[in-house]
Amino acid sequence: MFEFLKALALRFAKVPPEPHAPAGSPGSIKIFRAAPNYWKYLLLKWGVKQVAGAFAIAFFLSMTASWQAAAGRTASNATDEEVRRALQRIPTLFTRILPNAIHTLELIGLGFFLVQMPFSLAAARLNFEMRWYIVTDRSLRLREGIFRVREMTLTYANVQNIAIRQGPLQRLLGIADVVVRTAGGGGSSEDHGHDGQGVGTSMHTGTLRAVDNAEQVRDLILDRLRRLRDAGLGDPDDRQLRTRPALAGDSAEQLRAAARELLDAARALRS
Repeated sequence: MFEFLKALALRFAKVPPEPHAPAGSPGSIKIFRAAPNYWKYLLLKWGVKQVAGAFAIAFFLSMTASWQAAAGRTASNATDEEVRRALQRIPTLFTRILPNAIHTLELIGLGFFLVQMPFSLAAARLNFEMRWYIVTDRSLRLREGIFRVREMTLTYANVQNIAIRQGPLQRLLGIADVVVRTAGGGGSSEDHGHDGQGVGTSMHTGTLRAVDNAEQVRDLILDRLRRLRDAGLGDPDDRQLRTRPALAGDSAEQLRAAARELLDAARALRS
């Protein structure tokens, strides 16, 4: 059943089951996925929601039954004939029709609750499996989501910061997030479908969520970032200033000369 739901979700989202590798040499491709403990976290989260939903339904069902029983006892225990007749007229709406309608709605809700359980479990599993993090020697591609699949590509030339983020629960499960931040315009993203989470908090932040080798991933990206910049493929302006300092000085001297000429021309006009 899960494979059927997975195929249906991929067909609905109109995306391939695996993302294409970003720019880079084929031999440099490294693929990372969410850690198995992340699935345990999603499974626990799903279980807590189901237990809370079952408790809420059982609570309201018991309240409706208690309401009906209390109304029946009130009508039957009335001693005065006039009061009894009045109570027998009132319960038609308040102790029969309305409680029965509420009880019917509760049964319908119970039916929906039972039906949604396998589908919500399959959605949690898809949320785990539909996470791809692909690293090459030139760029990084992230993809996640179920029906709204978001894909982001970050080039190393624009990477400014790489950090590891880990909360208390993540520390307990042995997983962490690798957060990659870039300069403005440092990546591209594609959205497909209508529902899901983003791979980052903005277009300039990519997050490799719930990996169990966060330090290894961070060091790999940093190493490839250093190699790329050492090879002279970094920011063009920085590379020009490093390799041609004489030209940078010449440009500054030309600007000063032009400024002096403008100043002389202005003095001549005043005189």
